[in-house]
Amino acid sequence: MIKIKKASSEDLQSIHDMAQVVFRHTYREILSAEQMEYMMDMMYSMPNLEKQMDEGHHYYIAFICGPETSGNVPEVDNVKSCESRVESGGDYVGAVPCGYVSVQYEGPDQDGVEVFHLHKIYVMPQAQGHGVGLALFRTVENHVREAMAAKRTGDAASSGTARIELNVNKFNKSVNFYRHLGMRILIEEDFPIGNGFYKTDYIMGLDVFQ
Repeated sequence: MIKIKKASSEDLQSIHDMAQVVFRHTYREILSAEQMEYMMDMMYSMPNLEKQMDEGHHYYIAFICGPETSGNVPEVDNVKSCESRVESGGDYVGAVPCGYVSVQYEGPDQDGVEVFHLHKIYVMPQAQGHGVGLALFRTVENHVREAMAAKRTGDAASSGTARIELNVNKFNKSVNFYRHLGMRILIEEDFPIGNGFYKTDYIMGLDVFQ
C-alpha cells in the first residue's frame, strides 16, 4: 500500500536522506561530479530545504506501508524507517519512505492562468515500478485543485484556471513519464543556475481542471 503524507519541518531530514540516493542515481550519467555536488547543496542541504519550506514549497512524502514492505521493496540504503519521523502510533509507523514531491504556487502568468511549479518529484530506485510516482503526481494535482478552490472562494478576480509546470532535464528518461501523464513541452532552454553551471531543461505543463 502506498500512503502519502504532507511533510512538516520534522520530515526534511528524510527528504535530505532520500535525495542523497535518488538524485545521485538519477543524474549519475547526466551531470558532472562538480555540478552534482553544487546542485545537491543548492537543492537539498538542510538550510536550503528549510528555506524552501519557508518560501511556500509544499512537500509530500510517499511511504510503502503494510506487508508489502517485506520482500517486494528492498530495504532502502541510507534511509531509516519513518517510525522516528512521524507521530507515535500514527498510520505510518513502520513504513518505509520511498519518494517525495514539492510544489509551489507561483502566481498568474500573462494570460491569467495560475501557475503551480512542481519543483521535485523523485522515487527511490528500489521502489520504482510500484506506482509511487503516479501517486505523488496525483497528490500534486489534488493540491492544486484544493488551492484553486480556496482561491476562488477568497478572490473573485481569480481566473479559475491552473497549470502545473515543471523543469526536467531533457536527457532524463522521466520525460516520457510526464508525457504519458498528459504534460506537454512548453519551452526548451539552458537555464543558468550559478557557479557557471546550466540546466538543459524542458519546461513541461499540464492544465488542471476542476
